[in-house]
Amino acid sequence: MATRRQPRRAFPLVPLLLSLMAAAAYGRLISDGSPSAPLVSVIRLASPAAAAAAEEKCEQSYGFLPCTTTVLGNLFLALVYGFLMFKAATYLSAGSELLLEIMGPGLVGGLLLPILGALPDALLVLVSGLSGSKETAQSQVLIGMGLLAGSTVFLITLLWGTCVVVGKCDLGPNREAVDLTNTKGFSLTGTGITTDVQTSYAARIMGLSVIPFIIAQFPKMLKTHHGQRLAVLLALITSFLLVLSYCLYQVFQPWIQRRKLAYAKHKHVISGILRHAQMQALGRLLNDDGTPNEDVIRKLFRKIDIDDSGNLSHSELHALIVGINFEELDFDKMDAVDKVMNDFDTSRNDVLEEDEFVQGMKKWLNEAKRTVPASGAFSNKFINEFHERTRQEHAQLIDKSDEAVESVENPGWCIAKAVGFLLLGAAIAAAFADPLVDAVHNFSNATHIPSFFISFIALPLATNSSEAVSAIIFASRKKQRTCSLTFSEVYGGVTMNNTLCLGVFLALIYFRNLTWDFSSEVLIILVVCVIMALFTSFRTTFPLWTCLIAYMLYPLSLVIVYILDYVFGWS
Repeated sequence: MATRRQPRRAFPLVPLLLSLMAAAAYGRLISDGSPSAPLVSVIRLASPAAAAAAEEKCEQSYGFLPCTTTVLGNLFLALVYGFLMFKAATYLSAGSELLLEIMGPGLVGGLLLPILGALPDALLVLVSGLSGSKETAQSQVLIGMGLLAGSTVFLITLLWGTCVVVGKCDLGPNREAVDLTNTKGFSLTGTGITTDVQTSYAARIMGLSVIPFIIAQFPKMLKTHHGQRLAVLLALITSFLLVLSYCLYQVFQPWIQRRKLAYAKHKHVISGILRHAQMQALGRLLNDDGTPNEDVIRKLFRKIDIDDSGNLSHSELHALIVGINFEELDFDKMDAVDKVMNDFDTSRNDVLEEDEFVQGMKKWLNEAKRTVPASGAFSNKFINEFHERTRQEHAQLIDKSDEAVESVENPGWCIAKAVGFLLLGAAIAAAFADPLVDAVHNFSNATHIPSFFISFIALPLATNSSEAVSAIIFASRKKQRTCSLTFSEVYGGVTMNNTLCLGVFLALIYFRNLTWDFSSEVLIILVVCVIMALFTSFRTTFPLWTCLIAYMLYPLSLVIVYILDYVFGWS
């Protein structure tokens, strides 16, 4: 049975209560303007500027949560609220995975999980520009863009590279990772990971998810301010259309997977028939110029036609398929006969006539030529390579058991527990997203560090650390299936950031009539996503050296933003 990810046990509520009590107690101390408070004099910075800043009034979130204008005070609050957002992400993840374990994929796995996974980020992006005056929102919205860019870059660089490191296995002679084998240490070319072909499809979807960024940035590319608001609206609509499309794709992916598997099995059966004809010494199926050899195909037809009736019946096709050695492939022989008959029988008279057989074989020989590029003459090896290629395609799609729903004891209680986790996580995220944004904004003002860099580096650690730890643990099992699931989730997280979270951000910009001035930030998202999408979309094996490329992109993105904003003055 395929390995399934078990729902993580959520942390108890005690740390949450302790964090709130500490923040409240600390808030009373640092909000107290009395110079006799001993702790205040220790916590506050000794410089006159800091002392003056400490006397400034700050606005309490919801009228009772603590606030401060000092550096260390805001750092403390940011850590507390960041921990609470981490807990929210943990509860949401635990609840959604438990629900998936009970109800399986489809609506839950395809629609709920991607949205719930992006909920903490989406809420932080939303509150970054929701409250206050237009000027305050324009200032704080940089925090939302920093989180948006930081989460995307963090997932596809640092987390991606780390999963390659912890999931690496020895690469075999066919340059694919050998499960549970790690004898070559940290060889940059001799070790690595291998994923299935569906994971590369997820990487391509991730690459397409940057389209809304390009639409929103298009007027800036033309160096004009005309049409910027319309571009933001079009990007907003495109973002949510992509979210809907992605969720529908996830919902119907099990059905698509079954269709792909059925086609791969049929293709492998046909390649087995071609190889069988070659092995029967009837002659070469392809001429030197690559055209099908009709004489050999007709010889094969007459050999299969046991009763010399001039056509092939179901029983004669069944005898042919049973006599072919398909190695480890296990399938329903009668189902394979029906598919071959349906494929070749154009007259629909339930038998294969000689001309129908010849035309069907020609079609599949041409398919073999497209699948396996021939070098030189079309030899017997060419048909063997096509057969091996179809076997590999089938093997990559064979894990249907991943779609099965495992039975659980007391499903009613488990569903109630899952819903409780989801409600608790959503409530914590909704309650503390705004205070966290305020703390980061105040810390930025106190330290004069741009809020974008703080939110780019720090906030993704709060909202993505739960999923990051889970992905690393799963990748460490050193199996192709677990690595495939891990990297698919990484690509899915980036896709939801680039669509759902960006859609929320664009809605803020449009409905609050804020200025779209994020050229450098958009550029690094485009550069990182496009490079990694091109790098991961057309290959399934990644040697260990590929993690170095991912790691280098993270600091490079920060350097690009700094140079463009503070040297060339893009913002």
